[in-house]
Order: sequence, then structure tokens, then C-alpha cells
Amino acid sequence: MAYQIDRYNNTVLTIVEDGTVDQTTDLKFIGKNYAGYGEIQNENFLYLLENFSGANEPGRPLSGQVWFDSGNAKLKFYDGNQWRTTGGAEVAVTEPTGLTDGDFWWDTTNDQLYVFNGTAFILIGPQNAGEGVTQMQSREVLDNGGTSRSIIAATVNDEVVMIVSPSPFTLDSITNPITGFDFINRGVTLINSSTGETSTTHRFWGTASDADKLEGTPKEDFVLKSNPNFTSAVSFPDAGIQIGDSQDLRLFVENGVEGVISNTTGLNSKIKFKATNTNGTAIHVATVTSTGMIPGQNDFYDLGSASLVWNDVYATNFIGTASKATTLADGSGNFRQGRVNTSNNTVVIRDATGNVNANLFQGTATQARYADLAEKYSTAEELPAGTVVCVCKHGDHEVEAASRGCIAIGVVSTDPAVMMNSEAEGQYIGLKGRLPVRIIGPVNKGEAVYVDDNGCASTAINGGSLVGIALATDNNEEEKLVECVLKV
Repeated sequence: MAYQIDRYNNTVLTIVEDGTVDQTTDLKFIGKNYAGYGEIQNENFLYLLENFSGANEPGRPLSGQVWFDSGNAKLKFYDGNQWRTTGGAEVAVTEPTGLTDGDFWWDTTNDQLYVFNGTAFILIGPQNAGEGVTQMQSREVLDNGGTSRSIIAATVNDEVVMIVSPSPFTLDSITNPITGFDFINRGVTLINSSTGETSTTHRFWGTASDADKLEGTPKEDFVLKSNPNFTSAVSFPDAGIQIGDSQDLRLFVENGVEGVISNTTGLNSKIKFKATNTNGTAIHVATVTSTGMIPGQNDFYDLGSASLVWNDVYATNFIGTASKATTLADGSGNFRQGRVNTSNNTVVIRDATGNVNANLFQGTATQARYADLAEKYSTAEELPAGTVVCVCKHGDHEVEAASRGCIAIGVVSTDPAVMMNSEAEGQYIGLKGRLPVRIIGPVNKGEAVYVDDNGCASTAINGGSLVGIALATDNNEEEKLVECVLKV
């Protein structure tokens, strides 16, 4: 009669028929009246004794079954899905699957130990960078006197880059050499820094709360913001100092004895001078540029004061208004004093009645350098020289460029001899005399020219008024300037 095999959890594993051997599991179940059962039964006991020892995992495992992996010398158990190591770490070339929190994996490819956190593997060590080891390592080394010293060595890609030590000592470089290290200081010592400073580009980067030296100079030799006092005289070389993110401002000595303040960046850049007023505001008083010195604000700052005046100020020209002067230059290198009478070699000054006394006015009062008489008239826009103008019929301006049908009153002058209304706003309009006129089309000397369009004149009689008589011949069809005698 067949019998039923139940698991420990009361689930049915299999039914063993009489006279058969059931091989549902890695142990063989013997049915009733099976001949030769002794060998099978004894082999089952042996398998249990050696925990199925072999390089290959059992082919029909049950959850809870134990197997000794002789290939890796590891005792493993089956969790219902896979074989897992009972102690130590899983040994594999690639990441194993099916592990739970806290399980270890030894990566045989990189010789590294990982722990599983339930989601991913976390490297325990040793850490690698490139082809070498990267880690903080506790070490015992001997100094040159044979005394054992405890240190922590920071290794990056097989190179020790710094050492932490509780005390200073000289390393025994023959017994236990460490490349780049000779004398090891208390605290942190960088590679190649036996003299106290690294001979290579290895540096500490970031913010330090304090420092004993800066480039070998003791901190006591520096001026502090909180204590801006020198304990002894401080000097800089003639090359001076430079200030700013881009070293924009330089203070130095030129030619051995000449102090210089100079800006060093930017084309045509400036040096500004500021002073704080009584309200605590920094006021821009003056600016030095590559072409001279100018005030920080137009028509605002003084040079000197009523109580503190300069002695002598030398210059080629003064442009602006002076409240008084002792003499005036006459243009020939001599300086003349002002007089209200007719004294020789003096500057004429009006008397109390506003009259000017002189024996004779010579110069532009008796002769003119240029050829036309002109007066200022306002225009809507700057008109080119030689433009024929008429009275503006619309708008606030007085004259405009003439066109056909207009009555010309003059021509925009280039170099007027007599300038009337010189203080008025506008352009000088030639009224009489000779001056260039904008003419379109050919013209012969002696021909009359009349008002045409766009402020020009022409020889065509087209309803425009007479402008003048041409003093030259020009056969060019395009617009040009031709000198004429005005007849307006």
C-alpha cells in the first residue's frame, strides 16, 4: 500500500508507491517491499552527514535544505528560491540576487566587500580609484630611532597623499619607506612637505579657521583688519602693490623717486577721487582720465576756496568765466592791464556810463575778412551751407529751405563777415555779399539763378524769385556749391 510523505509544515511532498523509489528530492524515498533498499537508505544518511558536499548544487532542493559547496568551501542553505551562504559573504564575480538586509557579497573581480541594504549594495572596502587602492589606513611605522609610531595614511589610487600623526618624527625610510614622506609633523602632513611646505602642487583647498604662516611668513608679520598696526617699519619695492580682482589699480615708484598711482586695465579707463561728506555719503569729486582731470559733476566743485587759495596757477589757456584778472594777454606775448581811459598798451574797459574810450578801432570794424553780411534766424533743423531759405509759414521757426514759388530772403552762410544777432538761437543766413549757393543743373558765369526745390537754386525761371548771379561756370548736372552774388 502506498504511503504519503508530508513536510514539516504539514504540506504533502509526494506519494511513494509500493516497490518503487521516489526521487522527488535529493534524498530517495523507498516504497514498501522494494528490494535492495539498504544501499539507498545508507546513501541518504551519508548525504545528510556530508550535507550533499559537492561543487555542484543539489538539483532538487527543498527550502531549508543544507548544502556544502565544496568548490568554495561554503555551507549554504536553500531559501525556497536560491542557495544562500549561511555565514561569511556571498562569493561571486557579479552582484548576487535574492539577498536580504545585512548580507555580504565578496566581489572576486575587484577583491572588495559589499553589504546589501535591502535595495542596493554598499561598498565596505577597500575602495579603488583607477587601478589602485583608495582608503584611509591605520598603520604602525618605525621612526629613525626604531620607535613604533601610529599613523593614519590617506591613500588615493595606491599613492599616499597625506599622513595624520599625533606627534612629529622622522620616518625610517629604509625599514618602512613611504614615497614623498621624510619628516612627518604633528597633525596633517601632505606629500612632499618635509620642510613644512609642499614642493609640488599638493594643497589644502577650502576655508581654514587659522594659519601659522602664509608662504613661509609668520602670521604675526601681517596687518590685521582688527589690528591695523605695524610693529615695525614696512616697505614695499619700487614695483609697488596692485589692488583689485584684476589688479586694476597699481601704486608704485617710477624712476626711483617718483610716486605713481596708475590704473592697469581697460582702455581709456579712469581713476576716481571720492570724499565722504557730513551725511556719510561718498562724493565723487574728481576723475583722472588719459586726457586730463575732470570734476565728478558738471559746474559744481571748486578748486580752492575763499579762505584757502592757490598762489599761482599756470596754464596755456583758461576756458570759462573769471571773476577778476590783473592782466590780459594781447596775443603777442605781452600782458595788458585794463583802463577806462585811452592809455596806451592797456585793455579797454567801459566807464561808469557804459561808454568805451578809444582813439581808433582797427580790425574787423574797418575791414571784413569774409564776403557776406549775415544774421541769425531760427530753423527747424540744421540746414547745410548754401541752402536757399524763405520765411517759414508754419511752425515756430523763422526760416526753412526754399522751394519753387517761394520768395528767397537769403542763403545759409559758411563764413559771414558781419554777424548780426550773434547771441540769438539759429543759423547765420547770408543777406548780402558773395557766398556759395547750392545749385542744381549746369550754370554759366554771369547767369541769374532762381529758387528751385529743396533749398537749391537753378538757372530755370520757374516761378521762383531771383537768388543771385553766378560768379563761376559749372556744367555738372548734379547738385554742387557755386559762388554767387546775392540779389535777394
